[in-house]
Amino acid sequence: MTDPVIVGVDGSASSLEAVDAAAREARLREAPLRIVHAFGHTPGHRPAGGPPWSPAGRGLEPMVEGALAAAEERAHAAAPGVVVTRSVVAGEALEVMEIESRSASLAVVGSRGLSGFSGLLLGSTAVHLAAHGRCPLMVVRGRPDPAGAVLLAVDGSEAGGASVGFAFAEAALRGAPLVALHVWNTWSERAYEGPGDPINAMVVDIERLREAEQRLLDETVAACRKNFPQVRVERRLERSRIRPALIEASRDAQLLVVGARGHGGFTGLLLGSVSQALLHHAHCPVTVVRGQE
Repeated sequence: MTDPVIVGVDGSASSLEAVDAAAREARLREAPLRIVHAFGHTPGHRPAGGPPWSPAGRGLEPMVEGALAAAEERAHAAAPGVVVTRSVVAGEALEVMEIESRSASLAVVGSRGLSGFSGLLLGSTAVHLAAHGRCPLMVVRGRPDPAGAVLLAVDGSEAGGASVGFAFAEAALRGAPLVALHVWNTWSERAYEGPGDPINAMVVDIERLREAEQRLLDETVAACRKNFPQVRVERRLERSRIRPALIEASRDAQLLVVGARGHGGFTGLLLGSVSQALLHHAHCPVTVVRGQE
């Protein structure tokens, strides 16, 4: 059986929107949907002598069950026929979702939340989950019912290679075109290859740099295009500031796919600044794809 799509819920409007999206993703993949609610304390915040979690003891069991029942109802309405399971798991939301991601094909969360998922995009939780989760992470945000192409942020990094194949597969699943967008500028690390001090380097031959960036884009697309001949691909090269250009391009996309760490990232840095900016500001859902460790 295909690994399930998992979605974290807490009863908030944002998490219910994530359930809708997760149910549709499960239907596309012909996969089951697992609805997860995390409830508990970390050891340092657990009441002395108390159990790791006890919604019944706090009178919260009806609320939790009600949130899960509402989420399951939404899932069936959004994608009839999808097999749905639900569970309350002991632990902090971050820990629970990270563990659940080990046996999932896709993890889905909303952009805002309550209880365990509060501040999902305001603090480090989404960043941590995108960086450490064991499957691609979709953050549901932006305009309702997004339509258009699948947008791939091409950065040419080895770590970003997994995102390319994922974006092609997503476009094929959706029957949508793929826009492979590579944004470059004279601050590109590739402009400083060769001897000399990169801090003081100056790009003299702009046209040569542009041609190099075009080759990078062409080679990135060619590597996967033969495996997905049915996907119509638009290669788009743009000289601009990277984050604003990708955010603007997301206005016309149904999904934005980005690697966890881009070209020139520091060793050990698991989520790049561009990916973080897109999680906060994109106009459509964003899926962060990590490479193989």
